[in-house]
Amino acid sequence: MADAAVEFLLGNLKQLLVYNANLISSVKDQVDSLCNDLRLLAAFVKETTESRSKHAIVKELVRRIRIEVYKAEDIVDMYVFHASIQKSRSSFERAIHFTDYPLKLRTVGKEIEDIRRRVKEIYDNKLFANEVFRKTESFTRSPPSVEEENVVGFEKEAENVVGFLKAETEELEVISVVGMGGLGKTTLVKKVFNDSSIQYEFFIRSWVYVSQVYSRREVFSKILYDVTRENKDTSKWSVDTIAEELHRQLKDGRYLIVLDDVWTKTAWNDLKMVFPNTKNGSRILLTSRNKDVALHANTNLPPYQLRFLTDEESWELLEKKVFPKGSRCSSELEILGKEIAKKCYGLPLALVVIAGILRKKDKTRGWWEKVKEKVGTYVAMESEQCMDVLALSYNHLPYDLKACFLYFGVFPEDFEIPVWKLIHIWVAEGFIQRIGDASPEEMAEENLQDLVDRNLVLVEKRKADGGMKTCRIHDMLHDMCIRQAEEENFFKDIKGLEPSSYVSIDPNVFRRLCVHSRVIDYISSKPDASHVRSFLCYSKEEKALPNDLITYFPGSFKLLRVLDVRSINFPRFPNIQLVHLRYIALVGNFKVLPSAISNLWNLQTLVVETSSRSITVQADLWKLLQLRHVYTSAASDLPTPSSKSSRKTVTDPLVNENLITMSKVSPSSCTDVILTRTPNLQKLGVRGKLLLLLEEKKGSCKFDNITRLTHLENLKLSNDTYPTPPLDGKLRALPEWYKFPSKLKKLTLSDTMLDWEHMSVLGKLRGLEVLKLGDNSFMGERWVTPDGSFIQLRVLQIGKTDLVHWEASGNQFPQLQRLSLKHCEQLEAMPSGLGDMSTLQVVELSWICRSAVASARLLQKNFKLLVFPPDQENQS
Repeated sequence: MADAAVEFLLGNLKQLLVYNANLISSVKDQVDSLCNDLRLLAAFVKETTESRSKHAIVKELVRRIRIEVYKAEDIVDMYVFHASIQKSRSSFERAIHFTDYPLKLRTVGKEIEDIRRRVKEIYDNKLFANEVFRKTESFTRSPPSVEEENVVGFEKEAENVVGFLKAETEELEVISVVGMGGLGKTTLVKKVFNDSSIQYEFFIRSWVYVSQVYSRREVFSKILYDVTRENKDTSKWSVDTIAEELHRQLKDGRYLIVLDDVWTKTAWNDLKMVFPNTKNGSRILLTSRNKDVALHANTNLPPYQLRFLTDEESWELLEKKVFPKGSRCSSELEILGKEIAKKCYGLPLALVVIAGILRKKDKTRGWWEKVKEKVGTYVAMESEQCMDVLALSYNHLPYDLKACFLYFGVFPEDFEIPVWKLIHIWVAEGFIQRIGDASPEEMAEENLQDLVDRNLVLVEKRKADGGMKTCRIHDMLHDMCIRQAEEENFFKDIKGLEPSSYVSIDPNVFRRLCVHSRVIDYISSKPDASHVRSFLCYSKEEKALPNDLITYFPGSFKLLRVLDVRSINFPRFPNIQLVHLRYIALVGNFKVLPSAISNLWNLQTLVVETSSRSITVQADLWKLLQLRHVYTSAASDLPTPSSKSSRKTVTDPLVNENLITMSKVSPSSCTDVILTRTPNLQKLGVRGKLLLLLEEKKGSCKFDNITRLTHLENLKLSNDTYPTPPLDGKLRALPEWYKFPSKLKKLTLSDTMLDWEHMSVLGKLRGLEVLKLGDNSFMGERWVTPDGSFIQLRVLQIGKTDLVHWEASGNQFPQLQRLSLKHCEQLEAMPSGLGDMSTLQVVELSWICRSAVASARLLQKNFKLLVFPPDQENQS
C-alpha cells in the first residue's frame, strides 16, 4: 500500500542518514532530495485515503506512486547492501566491483520529480480537487435492510438492552451496542425498538441511520418528522434552525432515539446538542463498530458488546434461511449444514449470505459438500455486499492502521497470533510512527488496542496482568485482508499452490510472501528473491531444510527485513549478510549463534528456538545498536566483551541502550561487565543452576548485577538441576528483598524448591504486581502468610507443590484480583481469609483436591470460581 511504502522509505532513509552516513556519503545530497520529494507524495496519499476508493483516477495515480516508490526503495536498499559488502572488501576488489549507484539514485530522483509534477497538476485542477477532497454533506448511504423474521440468538441480548432502556434513572442515558460489521447490531436494536413494552414506555420514538458520511440536516429532519409526524417545509431553514425546533419538540415528552451506525466521536458531538436532558427517563440507543465512540457518548455506562452466535444458533439461523416454513432439512444435509454453519464462525451476515448460495441450486449432498469445503471463498465470490460491509471498517481506518490491519492476513486462518510477535513485526516493517517518548512497542500496542476497540480484532487470551497475549481476526475479515492486500500489492499468500504455478508469482510486484504449505517445494524452485522484503511461514507441520538449500535460503533474499520461518528446521545456523534484516525467527538444533550475526546492523528482534539445553553466543550483540529483543528457547551463554571495550559508561559505543528483552541467559552470563552494557533491560530471564547466581564471592554475588538494572520490570528465574539429583540444586534462600530491582512488577520462579518461609522476602517487594510460582518453586507442608505482605500484588499463580496447609487473612493481599492454583493436589483447604478479600475477582482451581474445591465454594462471595476439570468436585 502506498501509504506504508512511502512512510517506510522515508523512515528507512532517515535511519541511513543517522546511523550509516559513511555508507552513503557519496550520495547524501541525492538521498536528501529523495526525502523531500517523498514528503509531498506522503501528504498526497494520506489526503486521498478515503477518496481513492470512489475515484478511479486517484486510485490509478496512487498505484503509479507505489510503483515509483518501490523502484526508489529497491535502488536505495540495493545500494546500501552492496556498499556494506564493498566496505568489507580489499581495495582491489572494491575497484573491480564498484557500481555507479549515485547515478541510479539521481535517475530515481528524476522519476519521482515527474510524479511530483503530476501530483501538483491534480492539486491545481480546482474542479477535480473540489470533487476529491470536498466532503459533501448531501451524500448519505442507504440504510441496511433488516429482516425481523427468523431472528436467532438475540433473545437474551434483547432482554438485557430493554432492561437498560427501562432502568429507573431519570437522567438522559446513552446505551450503546457495539460489534464488528455484520454481527447483527441493527437487527438486535430493531427487535428492541419494536418491542411492545418499549413502545408503551416511549411514545416519542425515532430511528435514524447515520453512517460514515452523514448530513446533519437530513438526520435532524428525519427525527423531527418522526417526532411531529408533520411534513414541514424545512428546505429554507438553516441546520441550526432545524436543530432548535427539534430540541424544542423533544422537551415535551419522554423519547427514545436510535442512532444507527455511528462511526466517529465527531459525529456524536455534531448530533448530541438536539437531545435535551429533561430528566424524564429519555434514552438514546446508539450502534457503532467502534468502542471508543460508545465510551465517548457515555463515560459512565460501558457499551453492550454483541457476541458471535454459537454453533447451535448458527445452524438454527442457516436452517431457517434455507428452508421456508413447513419444509424440513434431511438428516443427511443437516450434518453438512452444521459444518457449513460452523465455518461461518458465528457471523450472522456470513450465514445469511451462505444461505442464499445454498438456495440457488437443488439441495443435494454434492452441492452442500462443495460449499462446505470453501465457505469463505463462496461468500467472497457471491456477495459483494457482504465484503463491502466488512470493507467499510477497513476504509474508515487511519492510513497508519490500514497496514497494521492488513498484516493479519499474512497469518493462516484461525491462527492464534502471539501479540509480542505481531508487535515486533509491525515495528520491523516500519508501520509504527513514534510519538514523543513512547517506545515503538507501546505505540504498536496502542494500534492493536485501537483495532480491538473498532471490533476488527478479537482478543483470544490475556496475560496474567490482563494485557493481550494472543489475538486473531474473524475468517471473513481474513478473506477480505487477503483480497485487499493482493489488490494493493501488499503481500501474496501462495498457500496451496502447485510448484508449477510458482513461476507466475512476480516478486517485483509483491514485497511480502506468505508460504504456509509446501514451503520446501517453493524454496527448492529458487524463485527470484531480489525484491522480497518479508518472508513468512506459519505451516502447522515443521519441515527440515535440505543441506543443499541452506546456501540459497535465506541468503539470496538480499533485501529481507522480516524473516519468520519457524516452521522450517535448519540443519545449522545460516551464514547470512542481510544488512536490512530487522526481525528474524529461526528453528534448528543450534548450539552456537555465529559471529556473522554481528553484521546485521539493522536487527531489532532475534528469535531462536533450539533443541539444545544451552546455546553459545559468539556474536557481539553490543555492536547491534538497533537490537531490542533477544528470545532464545535455551539458556544463552553470552560472550565477555573484549578488553578494547572495557569502559562501562553510557557513552560507550558498545553499550546497547535499546536492548530491553533477553528471555533466557545463563547464570554465568550475569556478570558486571555484561549487564552494564544493557542498562535499559526491562525483561530478563535467567535459566540454569541458580546456585551460581546466588553464590557469594568476596561479599557479593552475580545477583547484585541484576539489582543494578534500574529499568527491569519483569524477571524470570528458572532453576535447572539437570543432570544432578533435584535436591542438589535446591536453593537455600532468596536474596534480601532490597536486592531485587526497584521497578520490578512481575516475578516468575520455577524449580527453585525453596522453603515457604522465604515467601516473606517476596512479600516485602512493594511494587510487585504479578507473582507466578511455577512447578516446585516452593516446597513444604505449611505456608503462613505474614501480615502486611504483598501490598500491590494483583495476580498470584501457584504451580505444582506439596503444600497441605495455607493460612492467610483477608488483609494480607489488599489488591489481589486473580488467584490461580494448578496441581496443588495435597492442599486440604483454601485459606479462610479468601472470602474477606474484597478485591478478589477470579479464583482458578485446576487439578486440586476435592476438599479444597469444596472450601472455596463455602468461601465464595464476590469472586468468580473456575474449576477444572468441571467434574472435579466428584473426584477424589
